Amino acid sequence: MRIGSAVCECMIYDAHSLKEKRAVLQRILTRLKQKFNVSVAEVGYQDVWQRTKIAIVVVTSSRISSELELQNALKLIDSFPEIERTITEIEWL
Repeated sequence: MRIGSAVCECMIYDAHSLKEKRAVLQRILTRLKQKFNVSVAEVGYQDVWQRTKIAIVVVTSSRISSELELQNALKLIDSFPEIERTITEIEWL
């Protein structure tokens, strides 16, 4: 069993309120949960308008599967034009 986690800091430049930020985040988090076998949550900067920290965790039978799932989830985040991923840390347990 392999557990992989990715924690990424992101910028949402067009958000001018927490409500706008959460609308963007909700779309992304929902899409990640629907499309991939991952758990995902906002874990930092909850009270900041244009900045967020997202954690993605995956559990699979092999490291290759975990890595593929995490990379696909990160690509999905990158496909949203309203958010920019700045720092990403990946860990294996």
